[in-house]
Amino acid sequence: MKATTLTETKNQLSVPIDQVRHGGTILILDRGRPVARWSSVLADDATASDGRVARLERQGFLRRGTVSKSPDLFREPRPRPRKGTSILEALLEERRPRIIAG
Repeated sequence: MKATTLTETKNQLSVPIDQVRHGGTILILDRGRPVARWSSVLADDATASDGRVARLERQGFLRRGTVSKSPDLFREPRPRPRKGTSILEALLEERRPRIIAG
């Protein structure tokens, strides 16, 4: 959800309206305090989701797949962790920041 001030909203009304039209939600602040929340009344849940996906794609946070899923994707057995390993530990290790010497 994006926040904007009441002054910015008055000066450039088309910008937040365009964002709401594309599935976004705008929080309007007056002197730093939230006074209103704008969301589209025209979009149903499916359209709002499409708008969010399109917005995330435009912002570079999301890239849609270009290859269709294989029909055998869910028929193959899932990989199992090796004995003595922890999936949680592997995930945490992957997310830990790396210190690069140099």
